[in-house]
Amino acid sequence: MRLVLSEEQIRDGVADLSRQITGDYRGRPLTVLGALTGSLVFLSDLIRQLDFRLQVGLIRARSYRGRSILPGALTIQDAEMPEIAGRDVLLLDDIFDTGRTLAGLVETLRELRPASLKTAVLLLKQGRSEVPMVPDYYCFEIPDVFVVGYGLDYNDEYRHLPHVAALDKDEL
Repeated sequence: MRLVLSEEQIRDGVADLSRQITGDYRGRPLTVLGALTGSLVFLSDLIRQLDFRLQVGLIRARSYRGRSILPGALTIQDAEMPEIAGRDVLLLDDIFDTGRTLAGLVETLRELRPASLKTAVLLLKQGRSEVPMVPDYYCFEIPDVFVVGYGLDYNDEYRHLPHVAALDKDEL
């Protein structure tokens, strides 16, 4: 594994993002939705730095299965999500890779009529987008490498790492 972002870099990036979001939403109640499971660490760290009224919910979107490093069909489950009609919503995900997961989630959530809907990701991967959108917020741009840690996984492993690292080809 090769270190891509240290624990300290991530902490600073999340703090910077929380200041941006606080400036944009101060005085307005916000619903923060985390895309399971990759965004859990990011969600947890971010919401502890937001000092205004908010509610938190979870939505499951899956496009990778098992040892695959290529996305498959997107499935969405919203059973753990609060009512969002008429509310400002911030959708969090761990990484914007092809963008298909985030775009699919946005399309689904728009049907539920939020007052506003913005997106935030920890990582924006360069050169991989397959959709005509860019997240509203992101902490870091990274090169096109397969990364794990800080919630990101490979075959449901490595999520616990406090940093982001690139897996070598022989580790995939």
